[in-house]
Amino acid sequence: MFNIALNTFKEIVRNKFLYLIIFFAFVFIVFSLLLGKLTIGDDNKIIVDFGLAMIEIFWLIWVLFVWSQLLFKEVEGKTIFLILSKPIKRYEFIVWKFFGFSSTIFLIVALQSILFLFVLFFKGIAIDHLIIFSLLFTFFKLEILLALVFFFSTFMSNILTILISIMVYLLSHSFSLLLDLATRAENYIIVNFTNLLQLLFPPLEALNIKDVIWGFQNFHANFFIFNSFYALTYIALIMFFSVLIFNRKKFEN
Repeated sequence: MFNIALNTFKEIVRNKFLYLIIFFAFVFIVFSLLLGKLTIGDDNKIIVDFGLAMIEIFWLIWVLFVWSQLLFKEVEGKTIFLILSKPIKRYEFIVWKFFGFSSTIFLIVALQSILFLFVLFFKGIAIDHLIIFSLLFTFFKLEILLALVFFFSTFMSNILTILISIMVYLLSHSFSLLLDLATRAENYIIVNFTNLLQLLFPPLEALNIKDVIWGFQNFHANFFIFNSFYALTYIALIMFFSVLIFNRKKFEN
């Protein structure tokens, strides 16, 4: 079964689009040095915010537009019949595919994070503990998005998978704004509905702490522990439902 993860890793590494994403991600991280000098305000914060945003945005594009095609590519190319004809269970195929893709994300995000921290060190910017946690939470956010793409791709087309995943990503970052607007309007029906709806969506907003770096330091350790556990639990649940659907999926030969 490990061969599935290894072959997935190799397939992704051979993808030319990966190197294009990595190249531009590195360029934009280094570009943040110049950006800090060209803008008015706290250049240290601009460099940190821009670097963290680039790591997340480029990998968001990669997860959406590459993985959403992998499963469809194997189905359309009939290679999935060859894989499933071997002594391997369907859940093993899904789980090890996920690990194969996750290992690629972890490796490249780790390399980008090291470069980013080196840029901060080169600029003499203090590496706050929230910066480290923000990089970790960025990885968790990408893993959640990857799990969602796995889930939607088991019963949706390629285009729908991308569109729905983008919608979930954007909505998951908007709940605090919706709650604030509903509270100011004193519309508690919308407040209660939003709170209920928020439970169904991934905790992406809770993992988004880059906006408060250097602005708010009173984070208790339980905040990071709880949100990390929440993220991992959400990933496990989404993958569980992905396996359930994939087990019942019929492939036409």
